[in-house]
Amino acid sequence: MATSAYNFKQIVKIPEASDLIDIVLSKTQRKTPTQVCQGFKIQRIRKFYMRKVKFMQESVNEKLSGIIDGFPKLNDIHPFYADLMNVLYDRDHYKLALGHCNKAKSITDSIANDYVRLLKYADSLYRAKQLKRAALGRSCTLLKKLKSSLSYLEEVRKHLSRLPSIDTNARTLIVTGFPNVGKSSFINNVTNANVDVQPYAFTTQNLFVGHTDYKYARW
Repeated sequence: MATSAYNFKQIVKIPEASDLIDIVLSKTQRKTPTQVCQGFKIQRIRKFYMRKVKFMQESVNEKLSGIIDGFPKLNDIHPFYADLMNVLYDRDHYKLALGHCNKAKSITDSIANDYVRLLKYADSLYRAKQLKRAALGRSCTLLKKLKSSLSYLEEVRKHLSRLPSIDTNARTLIVTGFPNVGKSSFINNVTNANVDVQPYAFTTQNLFVGHTDYKYARW
């Protein structure tokens, strides 16, 4: 993928922490067996609950991986976009939020592996069920702690989806200046952009892109 053609609009909506918990718990309930009886052999009971824990692990892993992979890596995109994102959202905060999700993913894996190991030694239906509840509970508590990071990433996603698509290889002019001096009017007159113009300062608060041809070259 060319860096100039990065499509920020393809990033999927980031759920809130509570919604993410509901999604993975609901999926675990729907996609795994739901009936277990006291009369089952202990090996079958263990496998029943181990499957629940593993499926929860896979669901959390899939969701968090999708979130992490969906956002652009600042080192992989064009420096213009990297600098623009740093100005708009703060590079360190952005990396921290994604790192928080990545760390939660690895901790969820550790929790699941630990409880699957314990379930191998469960000697009753009650004990196996309690271990499963503890595993899912700890995973949900971990996801709750992602609340602020997920909310932040959703705000970033909304802003990124509104960024204009810029061909970073094209000839580029940047029009800047003091407020209310006619920058937007100039852009509207010489390009195909449609920027709102008002008789007061600070009307234009976003980045606007227009294109024009001059001497057979696109600007």
